Amino acid sequence: MPDDSLKIGTHVFSSRLFVGTGKYKDVDETRAAIDASGAQVVTVALRRVDLKDRGAGSMMGLLLEGRWTILPNTAGCFTADEAVRTLRLARELGIADLVKLEVIGDKKTLYPDNEQTLEAAKILVKEGFTVLPYCIDDPIVCRKLEEIGCAAVMPLAAPIGSGMGIRNPHNLEIIIEQANVPVIVDAGVGTASDAAVAMELGCDGVLMNTAIAEAKRPVLMAGAMQKAVVAGREAFLAGRMPRRLHANASSPTVGNIE
Repeated sequence: MPDDSLKIGTHVFSSRLFVGTGKYKDVDETRAAIDASGAQVVTVALRRVDLKDRGAGSMMGLLLEGRWTILPNTAGCFTADEAVRTLRLARELGIADLVKLEVIGDKKTLYPDNEQTLEAAKILVKEGFTVLPYCIDDPIVCRKLEEIGCAAVMPLAAPIGSGMGIRNPHNLEIIIEQANVPVIVDAGVGTASDAAVAMELGCDGVLMNTAIAEAKRPVLMAGAMQKAVVAGREAFLAGRMPRRLHANASSPTVGNIE
């Protein structure tokens, strides 16, 4: 295949699978799962790790080995101000360039707050961050985030950690159709077929954490996800056959013996 790299801002990646670092039993399992996934971008919740602990066996120690692009995220932030302050802190610590903006509006569903997300995105883009916002699967919100200057949009497939898969493929198709920046599905993927569906729709990438970390065999699932993303992408590029109401013979009928 010709070069099919994923370009986000000034960054270029060969892998289209982004993975998280939460919910694993220990740092060793986290490392093994990331390796099996083939991911080049690894996201970490800044408010849920000790950013100063960079010793052996620590999460930050693992992430700062230099093997991956770190995508700090603002999980746990409920206002634009909280999110902006969190990412400014990350920049001071030298780990913020590419950032995932996440501003939650409801503690039960963990749905994003559109208004606060847009407000935070405006500030962060002006301050030179490469912003990847987690958002609802709303074509209008995604369009506004792109117009602000976000380097990608990250609509959810289903609620965070639900594993419900792609609940509204039609909205995703509209978002993909109108977008001039990468569309990365974020949240709700449960198994490899969900990741493949997202990529077959034309999404540019998939971000996941729980689907791998809560699998009975996380490392094996990470490998499955890597293959699913590649297969889904190739199927999208190949172009699927048309859907038909009735059967259509696979073998030619010309020259058949009567």
